[in-house]
Amino acid sequence: MNITRENIDSVNAVVKVLIEKTDYEKTVEETLKEYRQKSSIPGFRPGKAPIGLIKKRFGTSVMVEEINKMLSQNLTRYLVDEKLRILGEPLSSTEQQKPIDWDNDENFEFAFDVALAPEIEVPLDEKDKLDYFTIKVADDMIDQQIEMIQSQMGQNVDSEAVKEKDLSRGDFVELDAEGNEKEEGVRAEGVLLSVDLIKDEEIKKQFLGKQKGEVLVFDPVKAYQDRHEVGHLLKISHEEADELNSEFKFTITEILEFKKAELNEELYKKIYGEDTEVKTEEDLKKKLKEEIALSLLQSSDRKFATDVRDTLVEKIKPELPEAFLKRWLIESNRDVTEEQIDKDFDGFLKDLRWQLIKDVIIKDNELKVEEEEALGFAKQLAHAQYSQYGIYNAPEDQLESFAKMILEKPEEKERLYNKLLEDKVIDVVKEKITLQEKEVTREEFEEMAK
Repeated sequence: MNITRENIDSVNAVVKVLIEKTDYEKTVEETLKEYRQKSSIPGFRPGKAPIGLIKKRFGTSVMVEEINKMLSQNLTRYLVDEKLRILGEPLSSTEQQKPIDWDNDENFEFAFDVALAPEIEVPLDEKDKLDYFTIKVADDMIDQQIEMIQSQMGQNVDSEAVKEKDLSRGDFVELDAEGNEKEEGVRAEGVLLSVDLIKDEEIKKQFLGKQKGEVLVFDPVKAYQDRHEVGHLLKISHEEADELNSEFKFTITEILEFKKAELNEELYKKIYGEDTEVKTEEDLKKKLKEEIALSLLQSSDRKFATDVRDTLVEKIKPELPEAFLKRWLIESNRDVTEEQIDKDFDGFLKDLRWQLIKDVIIKDNELKVEEEEALGFAKQLAHAQYSQYGIYNAPEDQLESFAKMILEKPEEKERLYNKLLEDKVIDVVKEKITLQEKEVTREEFEEMAK
């Protein structure tokens, strides 16, 4: 067997694999003998058919299978041994692959188009300048955060009379045309209504000012103008709700008013733990300002990372075998149309160029992600997720358990490691170039992000 490579240019090559009869003949003969032993051919005892007949019937298919196996194994080994950094996968050469006659040829030459990753350098020094935008923490951001915390930590309390934003719990009883309770009518106990969700204004007004024990009479379908929702309220089927055409008596048994959490030490301990240094509203605002600033830094970092990518891709612009790559995408994604590939191709090239640049920075700076780093980052993600549900002080063992669960999922683990590695790449760039820090308002930042 003979393998040769012809470099067409710096990023395109043709690899030719010559497989001669002596390379496959012995293995094919052995395989055919095994076929003979296992074959059952009419007119011959099992395993006794003439070898010539076996060759005639199975020879070509066995040879093709063996040659394809040898071709795949040896081409892969060649690419590894030669340390060729290729893009995509080798494709049968459109120009240099000769026709193959499996029935008559004894020696077979295969030609593959191969895309080579370009050799690039990523020079970074203090002469390179890039803006880094930090977002000013405005008072309204702190006020909004306080409002959110008070809402998340708030609770429903008993109220004497119904107000528009209150919840009203009560019992429904269906009435007949004369206003009497139907013996076999619909009944639902302990139904909780949100008064402000009632769509009919007249019925909504009936609720306002009512107290426990008082009774209202109204048509729930008219009140909510949604039979599906009424079906859930009354705990009846969709079919029953579709036929419903009655007024109901609603007896109020409980009135609940939502009270936001008060700003006091008890609330601060719930958020930050028993040993918190936050004692006053002023302390809370100071703490929230630090947290918001840290959170906004993530937005600043994301924009900076995007700016780094765009700047380095444009500055270095690694040469790519674009014709090959488009062909490879088309051939390896049969379920995607050529029009879709054309539409996304520029974005694909940009992502690939950025990946090549990152690979150089990672190699030059010997960057890697340790397991402890990954676990720490996963715990941060877990903490952020708990916080979304108002759990600001989740136990450490609970965070670690959640983090390990994240890392047990291969796709999540890969995504997390790639994120951390890219962060390290951006940190390297940040250290080596000159940052021009600029403070902007949130509105200015959002406008730039567009």
